[in-house]
Amino acid sequence: MKVCFSLATALALAGPVFAQIDLTGEWNPRFHEDQPERIPGPEIGDYLGLPISDAARMRGDIWDASLLTMPEHQCKPHPSDYGIRGPANLRIWKEVDHDTQQVIAYRTHISWMAPERTIWMDGRPHPPEYAAHTWQGFSTGKWDGNVLTVTTTHLKIGWIRRNGIPRSDRATVTEHFIRHDDHLTVVTIVNDPVYLTEPFLRSTDFILDLNQQIDPYPCESVEEIVRDKGVVPHHLPGTNAFLEEFPNRFKLPVLATRGGAGTMYPEYEAAIHSPAQHKVEEQTGAPRSAPAANLDTEDILVLPVQGGVYMLLGPGGNSTVQVGKDGVVVVDSQYGRASDKLLAEIKKLSDKPIRYVLNTSADEAHTGGNEALSKAGATITGGNVAAASAGWGATILAHEAVLDRMSTATGKAALPSGNWPMDIYRGDQKDLYVNGEAIQLFHQPAAHSDGDSIVFFRKSDVLATGDIFTPGSYPVIHVDRGGSINGVVDALNRILDVTVPAEKQEGGTMVIPGHGRLCDEADVVEYRDMVTIIRDRIRDMIKKGMTLEQVKAAKPTRDFDPVYGSATGPWTTDLFVEAAYRSLSLKK
Repeated sequence: MKVCFSLATALALAGPVFAQIDLTGEWNPRFHEDQPERIPGPEIGDYLGLPISDAARMRGDIWDASLLTMPEHQCKPHPSDYGIRGPANLRIWKEVDHDTQQVIAYRTHISWMAPERTIWMDGRPHPPEYAAHTWQGFSTGKWDGNVLTVTTTHLKIGWIRRNGIPRSDRATVTEHFIRHDDHLTVVTIVNDPVYLTEPFLRSTDFILDLNQQIDPYPCESVEEIVRDKGVVPHHLPGTNAFLEEFPNRFKLPVLATRGGAGTMYPEYEAAIHSPAQHKVEEQTGAPRSAPAANLDTEDILVLPVQGGVYMLLGPGGNSTVQVGKDGVVVVDSQYGRASDKLLAEIKKLSDKPIRYVLNTSADEAHTGGNEALSKAGATITGGNVAAASAGWGATILAHEAVLDRMSTATGKAALPSGNWPMDIYRGDQKDLYVNGEAIQLFHQPAAHSDGDSIVFFRKSDVLATGDIFTPGSYPVIHVDRGGSINGVVDALNRILDVTVPAEKQEGGTMVIPGHGRLCDEADVVEYRDMVTIIRDRIRDMIKKGMTLEQVKAAKPTRDFDPVYGSATGPWTTDLFVEAAYRSLSLKK
C-alpha cells in the first residue's frame, strides 16, 4: 500500500512536467507566408493591417531609412518582439539547477545580429519601472499546459514594422511558444499604450533543423555617410514623396494603406468609399496616451548602477551617489524637503562623510538640499585631510553660471545662500579624483540653461546628465536663463561623444538622467533624434514666416507627444514649443 501511494503521489507531482514540451534545439525559420515583409523589408507607406495610432502613422511618414547609416544606429539588434522575424535561425537551450534539476531559464540565440535572450522560469518578479531597458527586455515564462507563455517588459523603443512604424518602451509583449512535433510556432501579442490602439498579433513559424550552424555576428559601426555633426535624417511633415509608391504599385486605396484598427475588419470595405468616415476614424480611433508615469516620489528609491555609483530617485528627480574609501560624492541634492530621507539612504550606502555635492544646474530641484548635505559631510583639504574639525562641510561645486543664477534675484528672491556653490569652475571642464576614480564635469553652455554640467565617473563608466536629458518628457529649456534648443541638441551629442556601448548598442556607459529611468547610449540616441527632428521642423516653420501661434496650431510635436508630451504640470508641450521657437528666433 505504501508503494502504491508513493507512486501515485509521484505521478501527481510529475503531472505538470509531463505536460511540458521540449523546446530546445536548432530551429530554421519559414518565410512562405510573409517573405516580402521579413526579408527585403516592408515598403515605405505600407501600414496595412496595423492597429496604429495617429502618432505612429506620422512617425512612419517622416522616417528616412538613411537613419540606419548613422554609426549610433548601425549595430542595434532587433528587439526580442521582432528578432524572430528576420533571417532568424534560432537556438533554444535551457539552464537547469544542478541540485533540484528544475529549469531556471530558457536561453535563445538568433543568427541575425546574434541577440541573446533569457526567459526566466524561476518565478522572479519583473524589475521596477525605473530600471534600465534593453533590446531583449526582461522576460518571465510559465507553462500553460504544453504552451510556454512568456511576458516581456523593459524593452527599448523598437518597431512594429521596419518602415518607421514604432513600438514604444512602455509596451508589454506576450508570446506563446507552441511545438507540434518538428514544427514550432511563436505567437506574439504586442500591447503598446502609446502607438497601438488595439493589441497587435502576429505568428512566426520554425522547423527543427539539426544540421544548421549559426555563425558569429560581430558588429562594429563605421562612418557610411559623411554628415555634419548633429544631422539626423528624416522627412519634414508632408514632404515624403515615397509614401504613395506602395498604393500606386498595387492599385490599393491610399486610405486603406494608412492603417488603423478600423482597416483590419470586414466592415471597413464600406468605409473605403466614404473618405469622410475614414477621416473620423483617423482622428478618433487613435487616442493619445498619457505621458509616462512620473517616477518622482516623496520616498527615496535606490538603484545600484555599476562600479561604486548608485541612482537615487526622489521628489526632485534623480541624485547620483558615488561611494568609496574617501567618502561620498553626490550629484544633485533634490528639494530641501527630501534632505533627511536622502541622507538616510546615503548612510545606508556608506558610513563615510559626504565630500562633494556637485550641481548640474541652478534649479531648486537639484540644489535645494545642498546646505543640508554639506553640513552632514566634511570637505577634503590639502593632503586629503578632512577639515571636519574646522567646521567645514562638504564642498558644493558647480559652474560659475550656477552661482550667478542662485545669488542674483531675477524677478524673485535669490535662493538661500547656504545652498550656493562654495567652489566654482569656469570654462569647459573641471576634474576631480575621489575614491580612486576620475570625475569630470563638462560645462554645456546654452542648453537647459547657461550653467549646465554633465558629470562623468570614468572608472565606473556612469554619466549624470541633469535636466539636459529626461527620457519621459521634453527637455525643459530656460530661455530667460540662457537656454536654447540648439544648445540641448549640442549637449545631447556631447553625451553621445562620452558614452560607449558595450555591445550591440547596449550597456557600457550607463546614463543617469535628471528625471526618469536608468538609461544607456541607445536611449540618448532616441532622445537626441526626437529633439533634433522637432528643432528642424520648428526652424523650417520660422523660415516660412509662421508666428508662434501658427506653429503651435500646426502641432510640430504631435507624433512624439504620447511619449514626451504633457498638457498639464509645470512643463507642458506648449511651453516646450514656445521655448524652442523663442530660442530659434533670437538674433545671434
